[in-house]
Amino acid sequence: MELRHLRYLLAVAEHANFTRAAEALHVSQPTLSQQIKQLERSLRVQLLDRSGRTVRLTDAGEAYTRYARHALQDLAAGERAVLDVQDLSRGSLRLAVTPTFTAYLIGPLVAEFHARHAGIALDLREMAQDRIEAALLADELDLGIAFSGAHLPGIAGTDLFTETLALVVGPDHPCAGRSEPLPAAGLGDHPLALLSRDFATRGHIDAFLTEQGVTPRIAVEANSINALAEIVGRSALATVLPEAITRGPWRLHPVPVAPPLPARTVTLLCREAGYRSAAARAFTALAGRWVREQGRPPA
Repeated sequence: MELRHLRYLLAVAEHANFTRAAEALHVSQPTLSQQIKQLERSLRVQLLDRSGRTVRLTDAGEAYTRYARHALQDLAAGERAVLDVQDLSRGSLRLAVTPTFTAYLIGPLVAEFHARHAGIALDLREMAQDRIEAALLADELDLGIAFSGAHLPGIAGTDLFTETLALVVGPDHPCAGRSEPLPAAGLGDHPLALLSRDFATRGHIDAFLTEQGVTPRIAVEANSINALAEIVGRSALATVLPEAITRGPWRLHPVPVAPPLPARTVTLLCREAGYRSAAARAFTALAGRWVREQGRPPA
């Protein structure tokens, strides 16, 4: 048995088809079939059921692929450990963030990290928190930035700072520059542009409005924070976003609300038992130091 046998078997299991698996692996289908048969002969068991319209794992195949997947993950971690250069002259970092952080947090952090460690290649992704945690457990990520709370087993979190939501308006809104808190009950009088319901932030907003007995007048829903900020900055619509976004380039203004909109704790996530590369350790230290020095989220 060789490593390529494991990779070939997992590819067939993923695609449920020899042709598509061969294309993904950039090998011929006969070569792929031959290699899988070699693996089955060496194990003296049938791993794949080829009798149907799609190829599927047998019971033995299901059991074996669980170990094969873990073995490849461990070997990949071992390769990264061997290649990891402690002086950070080279290396890589796989980082994912939930969407709101791309608007105000990641730019300054990544710029600072690159200035300090230009030899580190950064793979940055934006995804929902549940996907971040699953990817960390699958060793597809090194770090994630999301929110505190109940995490999947095997995920550890380090709190960074508290993110406060705020009513946000552009310069043409009647409430721009208002210092007196706006009663939460009055939010129903203002047309809103809000994030779509696939954002966790929207869930916090809806819960707050429900608690205050407010039926919102939603004029715009968007699944892009940048688009939402542009719309609000150029119109008389209001929105609810992290207060730190108002320190960005969009000419936005926070408006105090009574009672205040909810806050949540921003957390740096990692796999509890995973290998921590020098790059991951350096980014973790940088994020913590930045927040301590700034006394607030970067902007």
